[in-house]
Amino acid sequence: MNFIKTDIDGVIIVEPKVFEDDRGYFFESYNEAEFTANGIPNKFVQDNQSKSSYGVIRGLHCQLGEHAQAKLVRVLHGKVLDVAVDARPDSPTFGKHVAVELSEENKRQLFIPRGFLHGFSVLSETAVFAYKCDNLYNKASEFGIRYDDPEIGIDWKVPTEKIITSEKDRLANQLKDLKQHAR
Repeated sequence: MNFIKTDIDGVIIVEPKVFEDDRGYFFESYNEAEFTANGIPNKFVQDNQSKSSYGVIRGLHCQLGEHAQAKLVRVLHGKVLDVAVDARPDSPTFGKHVAVELSEENKRQLFIPRGFLHGFSVLSETAVFAYKCDNLYNKASEFGIRYDDPEIGIDWKVPTEKIITSEKDRLANQLKDLKQHAR
């Protein structure tokens, strides 16, 4: 596997070594020893999967406090723009984001450490999205920032009139609210 550091410390793109032939392909999507050797020692305890249609934006979400989660995300079918936003109030990159296209074709994964908001937009007709978490979900610790917060300025690569999102995500907080909630 190839581990590629991004502009934000701790956010890492993982490219597997894919072995293809006339039967199809094979690749190792996770190897604890290799991840640990490349700075990702997290123990994953929960796997999640979703299916969404073109234009869907899910996010930006995180878990606060002791229930914070690191995630290892990938796409099993289709294509998404995956986004990690630094939500660590004392970080020099607070509010900055990394956006990476993940697809069934490129087979890339993105490791998102604890202390980050996460979201994605669907760029294909449908997408099946899967991710590992290193902490169990806790509803009381859930926190969200609006996907269209102008202070973050994410280009989701979906025309505004085609965006589909939940009411919860449309009514979420703004980045400026995060510091008071993180205390």
